[in-house]
Amino acid sequence: QVQLVQSGGGLVQAGGSLRLSCAASGGTFRPYAMGWFRQAPGKEREFVAGISRYGTIGKYADSVKGRVTISRDNAEKTVYLQMNSLKPEDTAVYYCAAERDGTVYSIPYMYDYWGQGTQVNVSS
Repeated sequence: QVQLVQSGGGLVQAGGSLRLSCAASGGTFRPYAMGWFRQAPGKEREFVAGISRYGTIGKYADSVKGRVTISRDNAEKTVYLQMNSLKPEDTAVYYCAAERDGTVYSIPYMYDYWGQGTQVNVSS
């Protein structure tokens, strides 16, 4: 069983940057693929980025490609989402997630554990 605790987020002006963190506890972190998703009001949860168990494969949604970087530190059991050049349309609750078989999926229901969510607001 893995618990994911998120930190970071907040309010930033358009063009600014934020870094989200997601720390895992209660299990063995390394085998899990990790993903970041977001959900805006009235919208479905959508894939933002994912990273393979050893960090060798990163996947990104087209909407964030080139502005967002996902990384992980297996020694620290933490995954990060660095977001640059933020836009108002990036405003959402962001969630990290862990996937047990190590595959980076873009579909939320394929993930087994979820963080508590953190709000990101980007003002214009």
